Amino acid sequence: MLDIQAIQKILPHRYPMLLVDRILELEPERIVGIKNVTGNEPFFQGHFPEFPVMPGVLILEAMAQVAGVLVLKDLGDRQKVVFLATIDQAKFRRPVVPGDQLRIEMKVLKRKSKVAKLSGRATVDGQVVAEAEVMCKLGELSVSSMAEA
Repeated sequence: MLDIQAIQKILPHRYPMLLVDRILELEPERIVGIKNVTGNEPFFQGHFPEFPVMPGVLILEAMAQVAGVLVLKDLGDRQKVVFLATIDQAKFRRPVVPGDQLRIEMKVLKRKSKVAKLSGRATVDGQVVAEAEVMCKLGELSVSSMAEA
């Protein structure tokens, strides 16, 4: 299990874009992470004030970040970052609202030295809220690497 401090040693993301609070399970080809969705999330101010719903793109980002922890966890060089390269087969099943806890499970489909494809789903109370396949590309953590991604 990894807490938020351990996650921040792996991922470069910080508030308000760090969307993983805890890693519950970590295996060589599979990971399970948690995102606690609170009413204090900045995106709820505009999405939507009368009916706060977590944007689907941020659910996908949370899934990609969990995948990133799996891809980066064994690298000793912390100057690496994973860039989201593709999203396939994304489906959203129900809204995610304040008070929900996203449980995100990602599994490796293919892995090469600089690219990984993972499949996953996000659930709330055992119900699937989103599913997708994501491909990430390993890069250097620098401004010039962002231009290449």
